[in-house]
Amino acid sequence: MKPSTIFAKTTLLLAFLISTSCKNKEEKVEVVENHKFTNALVNESSPYLLQHAHNPVNWRPWSQEALEDAKRENKLVLVSIGYSSCHWCHVMEEETFEDEEVAKVMNENFISIKVDREERPDVDQIYMTALQLISGNGGWPLNVITLPNGKPLYGGTYHTKDQWTQVLSKINDLYKNDPQKAEEYADMVAAGIAEANTIVPNQKDVTFDKKEVQANVELWRQYWDLEYGGDMGEQKFMIPSNLMFLLDYAILQKDDQALAHVKNTLDKMAKGGIYDHLAGGFYRYSTDSRWKVPHFEKMLYDNAQLISLYSKAYTVFGDSEYQRIVWETIDFLKREMKNEEGGYYAALDADTEGEEGKFYVWGKQELQEILENDFELFSKYYSINETDQWEVDTYVLHVKMEDADFAKSEGITKGELQSRKEKWHKSLLEARSRRIAPGIDDKVITSWNALLITGLVDAYKAFQQESFLQEAQHTLEYLLENGMYRGNLVHTYKEGSNQKEGFLEDYTYLAQSALELYTASFDIQYLEIATELTEKAEEKYADETTGMYFYNESDELIAKIIKTDDGVLPSPNAIMASNLFKLGHIDYNTEYMERSKKMLASITPLIEESPSSYSKWNSLLLKNTFPFFEIAVVGSNVKPVVQGLQKHYLPNTLIVGSKKNSDSPLFKDRFIEEETYIYVCQNTTCKLPVKTVERALDQMNNF
Repeated sequence: MKPSTIFAKTTLLLAFLISTSCKNKEEKVEVVENHKFTNALVNESSPYLLQHAHNPVNWRPWSQEALEDAKRENKLVLVSIGYSSCHWCHVMEEETFEDEEVAKVMNENFISIKVDREERPDVDQIYMTALQLISGNGGWPLNVITLPNGKPLYGGTYHTKDQWTQVLSKINDLYKNDPQKAEEYADMVAAGIAEANTIVPNQKDVTFDKKEVQANVELWRQYWDLEYGGDMGEQKFMIPSNLMFLLDYAILQKDDQALAHVKNTLDKMAKGGIYDHLAGGFYRYSTDSRWKVPHFEKMLYDNAQLISLYSKAYTVFGDSEYQRIVWETIDFLKREMKNEEGGYYAALDADTEGEEGKFYVWGKQELQEILENDFELFSKYYSINETDQWEVDTYVLHVKMEDADFAKSEGITKGELQSRKEKWHKSLLEARSRRIAPGIDDKVITSWNALLITGLVDAYKAFQQESFLQEAQHTLEYLLENGMYRGNLVHTYKEGSNQKEGFLEDYTYLAQSALELYTASFDIQYLEIATELTEKAEEKYADETTGMYFYNESDELIAKIIKTDDGVLPSPNAIMASNLFKLGHIDYNTEYMERSKKMLASITPLIEESPSSYSKWNSLLLKNTFPFFEIAVVGSNVKPVVQGLQKHYLPNTLIVGSKKNSDSPLFKDRFIEEETYIYVCQNTTCKLPVKTVERALDQMNNF
């Protein structure tokens, strides 16, 4: 994120212009059970907030009432943002927020607010933007100090007790001694946040060109790590959106290097320590450049998107390892992250008993005792050696060779190796099950569950496993039953939760998943749900000035957020534009298609600056520059025909089916009893109907 021009002139001021306030009387809190301290967070349902409910700090949940109290009492506000599976959030709590001396300073001088970033991503986005403007980086825990009006004066991440105490002292002195300077600085920060969320609408008619996408990829290509996969860097996030775009691009552009880069990245991730080789599922990110040692939290959004990615990659490469990854990941999610009613939890913690990764890592002697005579072969396969240890006698399982190559080098068959692996995994899982398991953040987040629905549908299309489709349908039913408040989506759901906020990502991601369910099941109700959610998003979040969509509905924060870039989650505006594009092609709705095109045109300058941060927009650019096909399958035998098409990787292709008469433009007047026809179309122009998948593919190649 670029600093605003306002900010560029005040860089030197940032280091010390950290401010806050006056004295605050200690609130009397009633001791609950055996806890020495209890604060207002005890009434919350978020696991992260509850973790802080017995700190000596007088924490309050985010609310307008807390800010009003700060104004009335003329106190600065301390906003501390994190999430339950955040390792350094736990560390700072133990070192700093549980310390009574630190708490005394905070309670006397600040209104202290704790925020679960997964419940209030809008609050997190505002103050993360502030931190990036102030310091050029970000992370969690995110600690900001603001004026009573919410405008930030200071932003930082993890602090030791001594660092935090010094910050509090400097802020207190600055606010007391020069409140005018503090207000001027906070106004500049707020202006920078507003500018960072400003999109300049495109006012011209735009014609997109393939050369734009090619130029974007060429700029990005120089940052690829061609040896270990992903982008170069000391740490690596998986970013499925990036790899799905590059996969589409490589196929459409016939770019062999891009295709090889995607394949190499997928292989390295699957073999690395970032994947749980025993129980399935991916950890959040790699702390090194080789995917070897992960940060051990497991997030639903990562695994949901990686199911999509590896499913699609399977249809391209036919690699059985990708099928294994998908099935194991789905099994892991159903086994460890699903509640009894059918919703999926947000995350598993990285820490157990105060140690990061303790549940997942192994010592050499422990492995020898469990595996006995098999240890030697196991240690070769999973890199248990002094060179590859993480910490002293601490190992993260990872693989360096293909199974066929490893088996050959050891003089055994691949089948024998597989049998040995199954035996190892069973023994180690039994041993691991006796350990204290990581904590679960049992919130059900609407947008993340929507990503999982899409992943399950992609897995169904790739492997034609009916249970995947059924699971996707059941998850959508769960969200529509439990994730609504007075007819609107809520972002998080948990029994007893008071959350009422819903965000753009909830509507766009869920509309996307409903569209995917429609293309897989041919059930018109899913198309209706997708349309309704899209129209509701238009009603609640549309910004007439820019043609984009605000992240949240209310005006309670210091700036309106327009989230356009991708991160570990795809841009909700990009998903909105993509949904409009798809709905436009399904219904021949030219208004939808034009809105999607205008959104893309406004973002194009940003894509050109940082292609890897705008992959979902790049994917939409592909759809506007390379041929885009609508394939309508109509007839009583529609399912096997559609499945035959889905076995092939067909980027830039919308495949829909109907078993009966329909007034939908793609099906109208095309149903014939006891016949099934395939219509290959482009921009409302269709070839003559054919009956076989092979002929339809020929038509696509010769359109």
